[in-house]
Amino acid sequence: MNSGSTITLSKVGIILRPSTPELKEVFYRVRQVFEAHGIEVSIDNISGGMIGVLGQQFDILCRESDLLVTIGGDGTLISAVRRSHDCGKPVLGIHAGKLGFLADVSLEELDVFLTQVQSGEYRIDERAMLEAVITTRAGEKRVVAFNDIVITRPSISKMIHVETFVDDKPFNTYYGDGVIVSTPTGSTAYNLSAGGPVLFPLTQVFVLTPICPHSLTQRPVVLPGQYDVEVRTPDQSALAVVDGQDMYEFGEGDSISISLADSPARLLHRKAFNYFDVLKEKLNWGEG
Repeated sequence: MNSGSTITLSKVGIILRPSTPELKEVFYRVRQVFEAHGIEVSIDNISGGMIGVLGQQFDILCRESDLLVTIGGDGTLISAVRRSHDCGKPVLGIHAGKLGFLADVSLEELDVFLTQVQSGEYRIDERAMLEAVITTRAGEKRVVAFNDIVITRPSISKMIHVETFVDDKPFNTYYGDGVIVSTPTGSTAYNLSAGGPVLFPLTQVFVLTPICPHSLTQRPVVLPGQYDVEVRTPDQSALAVVDGQDMYEFGEGDSISISLADSPARLLHRKAFNYFDVLKEKLNWGEG
């Protein structure tokens, strides 16, 4: 499942957690570590503006960097992965606080890790992403998701009626608060809270998990990655929430077609990174 690809680090682009100007000192320390290894550092213009540092437009940053580095938490990394999806650059998450599922390298570990990277001791894990086409009367909108796409009701006052089709064949009808279409990476996010399964993150599958279904016989379903899923709300409007970060409205007669994206996300990890260790720590498994 490792891509087997190699990277040569001459320039990295840094993205900071939004609305966190106190990360300025952390940025300077991270930059110092990279520069000590002979690696040029740039920052995106939004992050730079937040801390008073001149930055580059994000598209240019992606194009000119060998690696994108996020400083913050998993949400910062997810946003950077989505925004940079078309340029295909690997992403490293440095957590500014608690260990994340995705941002798993601390500032204190960075110097040693860069020495390992420059010696070829690292992994690039390829993780499935979702690609969706939202078709409404206004036209088509393409979006990508790293964790999940949630189809949910626009109002708390009534249930939503969701019809799903797999490869154009009727699959299931959900009545309730909605349905989550999740990647393996996203299986430990909203999907887990809604009773869905934990999936190994490097598998090429996705899961449909109903949210508070009206019928107790409705259960999560794991589907192979080669399938396409179409979601419709035949008699009402709905909301499509992408990675909890973007929201799109669609109405009666509109649809969303969801499949695994052709290009995966590429995450840079320590060679010793163990997903199960992170899972046990984050979910407190095995504790009495």
